[in-house]
Amino acid sequence: MKQTKWKKYIVYIAFSLFIIVFIPTIVVNFSKENGVHKESNITEETENTEEGEPSFFVQVEREATGEIETVPIEEYVISVVAAEMPADFNLEALKAQAVAARTYVVQQMIQQGEDIVMTDTTAHQVYKNREELKEHFGGSYEEKMKKIEQAAMATAGEVITYNNEPITPTFFSMSNGYTEAAKNYWGNDLPYLQVVESKWEESLPNFTEQKVFTLEEMNNALQLNHNGGEVPIYVKRTESNRVETLKIGEVAFSGKEIREKLQLRSNDFSVKQKGDHFIFTTKGFGHGVGMSQYGANFMAEEGKNYQDILAYYYKDVHIEALQDTAPSLVSN
Repeated sequence: MKQTKWKKYIVYIAFSLFIIVFIPTIVVNFSKENGVHKESNITEETENTEEGEPSFFVQVEREATGEIETVPIEEYVISVVAAEMPADFNLEALKAQAVAARTYVVQQMIQQGEDIVMTDTTAHQVYKNREELKEHFGGSYEEKMKKIEQAAMATAGEVITYNNEPITPTFFSMSNGYTEAAKNYWGNDLPYLQVVESKWEESLPNFTEQKVFTLEEMNNALQLNHNGGEVPIYVKRTESNRVETLKIGEVAFSGKEIREKLQLRSNDFSVKQKGDHFIFTTKGFGHGVGMSQYGANFMAEEGKNYQDILAYYYKDVHIEALQDTAPSLVSN
């Protein structure tokens, strides 16, 4: 009887020790494991949220109202791509345009100061806000914006650099078969803006265009003083076949001047005089320096990605992260 009581007493003590020592240990370990897991998830969500947030803002003056809109950098990129490139272009072409648009504004902010106010015209980059884009795209707004947003977000924070600095990534609509070197159009030689072949556009239905001017219109636009009769015309071309110099009679103009004064689509043009009329035939559309948008789309349709496109039109460049290239902008 005493032995039985003694055994019960030992079992009781052992069970009590188990309760006191081991159960709290199990609970603590279980809590720690679950606590680490939850904390890890929270950290991931916080980091992802921070990565998706705008790192800085862009000021845009609206030409129509004079008001200034302040928009996050990636929203600005989306708005520029939507305004500058057809939304039905290949996604890789839209990505290339997004990187170019982002690079341009970053380069301007570094060069001119972070408080620079961008225009919403081709003086900088064409910009339309969401309300304007809804009107512009109409019933296809949601579909087209989803694609453009995808292009911008897939390249978020990426800029084009040369010697570790953001480039001036000029672009235009359609080449004449070649791009133009910056020195031939603006006079400043930039090593990444050189002549490259871009033959794809020659198959487009609007590759050429004709404009006819009367002698009076020519006199007014170019401040000439011809009274009629045959006017001597001399043309000198660049290596990309664009007009470097057009001499009408004794007065010489650059191809850029003629394009701007006569509002021609391109500075690759030929001119013929018929009686008191002058017929200008242009090839391509735009200044021709940098990336051809239609050329980019053709390259994308052939299977090239946006990195291939940018490397083709901008020579010897790299694509780098914004925080590495312009840390002062990101930190603000």
